[in-house]
Amino acid sequence: MNNQIVSVDLGSNSFRVLKYDCLNHKIISEHNEVVGMADGLIDTGIISKEAINRVVNAIKHSIEIINYNPKDAICVTTAAMRKASNSQEVLAYLKKETQLDFNIIDGDEEARLTLLAVKYALKREKINSDNFILLDIGGGSTEIIVNTKDEYKAKSFDFGIVTMTQKFLKTHNLHSDLENKKMEIKQFLDSLNLNLSNYSFVATAGTPTTIAAIKLGQDFFSYDRNIVNGATVNLEDLSYCLDIFKNSSKEEITRLVGRGRVEFIEVGIFIYKTIFEVLNKKESIVLDDGLREGVAINYCLKKCKD
Repeated sequence: MNNQIVSVDLGSNSFRVLKYDCLNHKIISEHNEVVGMADGLIDTGIISKEAINRVVNAIKHSIEIINYNPKDAICVTTAAMRKASNSQEVLAYLKKETQLDFNIIDGDEEARLTLLAVKYALKREKINSDNFILLDIGGGSTEIIVNTKDEYKAKSFDFGIVTMTQKFLKTHNLHSDLENKKMEIKQFLDSLNLNLSNYSFVATAGTPTTIAAIKLGQDFFSYDRNIVNGATVNLEDLSYCLDIFKNSSKEEITRLVGRGRVEFIEVGIFIYKTIFEVLNKKESIVLDDGLREGVAINYCLKKCKD
């Protein structure tokens, strides 16, 4: 049993649990649920009671499904908890109710752990992992990581699919907002003085994996990460998905993207498209591996050293 670790990632929209085999670096089992933790956060500055209850239920559900001891799990939480003024009370309540002890990590640590997972994933998929730019679109923040051999530069940007959707519903100026973000990202990339054409474009998280899955003929219920991993997505695929969403009923979209993601997926695609434009890339490699895998791998590597 001591070669197994359970990692938990409580994001702004998703709750993800992983049981991982440290010895063989393999996923044993996993569980994902949409909890909408950042719902209303833009307006109120706090995590709502409803969101907390959804998280508690998701945790209890995951313990049943994955069969783990909550006291042994390594748990991280990200942008929504970084932003919320009541995060300490929420975390204390979650610990009392579920015994999961969450650690709020900053954008730099989130980027480091996600990059660790992606490097392992690229090796597994036999894709060259020397020079690449990694995009991680979260619910409350977006990370861009430029990896050059064994070095990397990362920046966490203060927008994600949930927070940007909530802002857009109030102000209706998504595209001017995205233009501003484009300038911010361009500034960061320019400061690194790189020839971007020497870098491949890699994307992780819900939006890229959903688009890759739809392209491959999967829906939310038939989703297979093993087939999605290493798939490529191009700008035409983004337009194709936007078209589908514009012309489908809510039920059809839910079947494709899953409950709790319907209202955010279009904004997610526009964010993804914006990064394509900034990087001047035609396609990106998509991976399902992200923060929770990075948390597990990081723990395994540390355990080997001890």
